[in-house]
Amino acid sequence: MNSATHYDVAIIGAGMSGLAAGIRLAHFGRKVCIFERHNVVGGLNSFYSIAGRKFDVGLHAMTNFVRPGVKGTPLTKLLRQLRIDRDEFALCEQKQSRVAFGPRGETSLRFTNDFAVLEQDIAALFPAQIDGFRRLVTAVKAFDDVGLDAKPVSAREVVRQHLSDPLLEDMIFCPLMYYGSATEHDMEFGQFVIMFKALFLEGFARPLEGVRVILRVLLDKYRAAGGERRMKCGVQRIVTHGARASALILDDGTTITADQVISSIGAPETERLIADSVPTPPPSTSAAPGRLSFVETITVLNRQPAEFGWGDDTIVFFNDSDRFHYERPDDRVDPRSGVICIPNNFDFGPDRALPEGMVRVTCLANYERWAELPEETYRAEKARWFAAVQTSARRFLPPTQPDEVLTSACLATDMFTPRTITRYTGHVAGAIYGAPVKQRQGRTALENVYLCGTDQGFLGIVGAMLSGISMANYHILQKG
Repeated sequence: MNSATHYDVAIIGAGMSGLAAGIRLAHFGRKVCIFERHNVVGGLNSFYSIAGRKFDVGLHAMTNFVRPGVKGTPLTKLLRQLRIDRDEFALCEQKQSRVAFGPRGETSLRFTNDFAVLEQDIAALFPAQIDGFRRLVTAVKAFDDVGLDAKPVSAREVVRQHLSDPLLEDMIFCPLMYYGSATEHDMEFGQFVIMFKALFLEGFARPLEGVRVILRVLLDKYRAAGGERRMKCGVQRIVTHGARASALILDDGTTITADQVISSIGAPETERLIADSVPTPPPSTSAAPGRLSFVETITVLNRQPAEFGWGDDTIVFFNDSDRFHYERPDDRVDPRSGVICIPNNFDFGPDRALPEGMVRVTCLANYERWAELPEETYRAEKARWFAAVQTSARRFLPPTQPDEVLTSACLATDMFTPRTITRYTGHVAGAIYGAPVKQRQGRTALENVYLCGTDQGFLGIVGAMLSGISMANYHILQKG
């Protein structure tokens, strides 16, 4: 056998989880190659350039932040397993974030990387609920969210055992859903716990230069450990022999073989690679593709957001309706709720700041309604919905100068839609968070093909990397 085309482990996709799995395996002497269809790494958390200006994709903030010396958390586990010094990520903490409900955010809960801030706001705004909230926090801390055998339970049902106010319930669910739920209306309680800890009990941070810093560190570690990667070289299909993968056919027609395969591209997407090579598709091990997708607008300003009165909030999760509707909208976009991220509002330290102002707004979107559009109509609809999203989000930021002042300060704009997501990531239906049902053990229909990343079930950037590590450990390293 030609050793140049055979690997101990082939990894499909160079996203955060695929890179982390590759580093972990290469550290232990496995011959590993990552195959990536696109020309940049990062997958759902990457970057792109327009006119020399870099834009992050995905990264609003890195969740699960804890300060130096705090042990036993996802971030510290990640750093240890990948042999990364925490200073290499150069993480800077958020200032404060908010959950703002009402037509103009009249009811607002603050949270920072100090959990006491959220607890104090809930005690002040919902005094009859604070004891129940504290009981909920105790239940969250006691739950084993990294166990691979947990049975799914409705998070709404668990939360209602402790809270009776629907407004507070929705205000807690809103950020957790926007940052990591593939399920409409509800969450699986294990996913709820993961996100509650990641956002509220731990917190937000980011490097000054954004996601590029994280990707640079991961690539350096992967190269140093001896891992290989092939860019602009995706996997077209997985050839099967019995219940095992016997080969991978690449986009250019090349065949490579591997003893084990880890796929980070999602469960439905991986199943398609398998189904294409057999007359009868293997039994599905996952639910149908997810229904939830998003649009995001990006505005670049010629001054810092603080000059417009927007200097306090790092991230604002907003909702203007009586109840929070986390579901695929009937229209192309649902601007009633969303996420405002101001990357400038992290504590980067004295005399350190982003060179330009940046405001990003994310709202729920309908993939089919965007996918059906001819190109000329698509561009017009992007412009129409960009304006609608901006108008909606402005209600939840402090009042500032007239619109013409903001317009004159605008240097550049961009917008991605569910169609963009599918084009550049391959995610079916633009489903950023994948299928609603997660495969916690990462198993597929084939004995030697495993999932990591979104559809394995660990969420967020830290969660994605831990997923890659966990699946590499569980399926390959621990079994020798």
